[in-house]
Amino acid sequence: MIFSYLFLISYIGGENNILKRVNVLDLETSNKIAAGEVVERPFSVVKELVENSIDSGAKNITVETIDGGQKSIKVLDDGDGIHADDIEKVFMPHATSKIRDIDDIYNINTMGFRGEALASIASVSNTVLRSRAKDFDFGKEISISGGNINYIKDAACNLGTTIEVNDLFFNVPARKKFLKSSSRESAYITDILNRLSLAHSDISFRLINNEKKVLTTYGTGNLLDAIRCVYGKNICDNVLNFERHTDIMSIYGYIGNSEISRGSRNNESIFVNKRYIKNKLMTAAVENAFKSFLMINKYPFFVLFLDIFPEYIDVNVHPTKSEIKFRDDREIFKITFDTVHTALRDSIKESFNIPVEEINNDLPDITHKNKYEDSLGKIENKKDLIQLPIDLNSKWQHNYEVPKHVENGSYIENQIQECNSKNFQLCKENSELLEIDGSCKNSENSLEKEAKFPKLNIIGQFHNTYILAQYGDTLYLIDQHAAHEKILFEKYKNSIKENDVIAQILITPIIIELYHEDFLYYTDNKETFSKAGFNIEIFGDNTISIREVPLILGKPDVKNLFIDILENLKNMGSGETWTIKYNAIARLACKAAIKANDNLSNVEMNALVEDLRFIDDPFNCPHGRPTIIKFTLNELEKKFKRIQ
Repeated sequence: MIFSYLFLISYIGGENNILKRVNVLDLETSNKIAAGEVVERPFSVVKELVENSIDSGAKNITVETIDGGQKSIKVLDDGDGIHADDIEKVFMPHATSKIRDIDDIYNINTMGFRGEALASIASVSNTVLRSRAKDFDFGKEISISGGNINYIKDAACNLGTTIEVNDLFFNVPARKKFLKSSSRESAYITDILNRLSLAHSDISFRLINNEKKVLTTYGTGNLLDAIRCVYGKNICDNVLNFERHTDIMSIYGYIGNSEISRGSRNNESIFVNKRYIKNKLMTAAVENAFKSFLMINKYPFFVLFLDIFPEYIDVNVHPTKSEIKFRDDREIFKITFDTVHTALRDSIKESFNIPVEEINNDLPDITHKNKYEDSLGKIENKKDLIQLPIDLNSKWQHNYEVPKHVENGSYIENQIQECNSKNFQLCKENSELLEIDGSCKNSENSLEKEAKFPKLNIIGQFHNTYILAQYGDTLYLIDQHAAHEKILFEKYKNSIKENDVIAQILITPIIIELYHEDFLYYTDNKETFSKAGFNIEIFGDNTISIREVPLILGKPDVKNLFIDILENLKNMGSGETWTIKYNAIARLACKAAIKANDNLSNVEMNALVEDLRFIDDPFNCPHGRPTIIKFTLNELEKKFKRIQ
């Protein structure tokens, strides 16, 4: 018994020690393996065939499917067709008309180029292809089953190509077993055809599933018409366009407002040189640009196109061609963010319907005395005027005692004059620190910026939370916490963007041991951390020592803050320094801002609203909530039934 057991062990061990030889796979096996990469499910077949039709110059493409493409897929186009002598070649592995040699890989202007799709599709289905080129009176037809040619013959057909793919995965039952239901597979096909129709608005697409029309576009060449056909009138009425051009790229498209934002990213489409791709870098850029105008846990609707010279990208990354690499990630992120953010900001500004000339007429005049100068006396140098005549213990600081109401106006004027004198003296002693705190501000800063809305007449405060203001026939309600939060947020943000961050030295350096991968990410982004106000030294293998941190962040949890920034860099690639700390800055601004139920004096309310006028994006807080809501006289009179 023992002998038998030992013999069994030696037999198994001996077999495992047999030297394995290298086998060259036959064509059928290699094609089926390749099909596993290219043909994932029926929608992959539709994508590859429709892209071939697009490359052929077709202006009308029809897709017909049965049972979600599992039983039959048929694609018809009116493109250039296939030369009669090439009808068999197109099903050979790596046969393509898109490129000739390796140099063409770096200058690709077509959807396909690998020459794998048709060979892979034909190896796992029963395929029939008919095509006629314009130089021929009749076409050719070829039938292939599981990679084996059944016949090739002449056939009567229209100009262009028709291809039928039947019984997909009939000879690969393992792959067929993992397909979803017919309705789910139909949804995948509809989604990819929707994306392709957006990318090629000059082509008319038709999708018919189980003899029911699912999608029809008209090929007008107008992207907005394609969006209407795909998503409907409501989406089309709530989008705004954006556009920017540089020497090497152009970015344009449409982005939806908050009304059509969703809880998922299903309505986000990115196209690079008309190719539908998935790219975390560009997605993060758009979503970060939208953060100031969108509530949390919502994702914007957008259709974004990037046209760039082919030599600046690499599309030969994945067999499905759904991923690409950029030569300069930072530049791509920056132009995407700036373009979308500017369009959204301008749109919200226009929604207030305030003429530019009215805003400009309300800009402070350097030769005109403001309402405080009567109590302060004549000031020779306007640079010495402190804009916020508030006690150092006011609500602009973290520690505040509510001021008692004083009837004596001269007493208040004297306090204002005294506080301005104190503030000015402190500014001279430590101007940089006060600049960060937000408690001291030069009036010339306001003159250098453009006001985003006219000077408002403060009426009062409601529920110690909302500031009531009037301009003309319009009533404005301002959320004091959201407004102050946005003012502080932009102040912090601009300090980082302008490389004007003041660092504070830590009494005890923070030592962090990183994983090897994280350490490599840090070394690649040393400059980013330096610009953000960090002073970091290498402390050994994969270990760093943080000696200084940005002062504007108050007293942060240094280790967690550093790790958060590093994780954002890993997810986003690289981008604007301040965007990777967006959430950290927003949280800090929220904590430092005045709160709801804080009683403000008229002076403080005026100063707050005046500051709000001159920031870049005054209409939304960093978390997406509105800071200002307006009610026109017409709307109020309707409420009181004065008018119908």
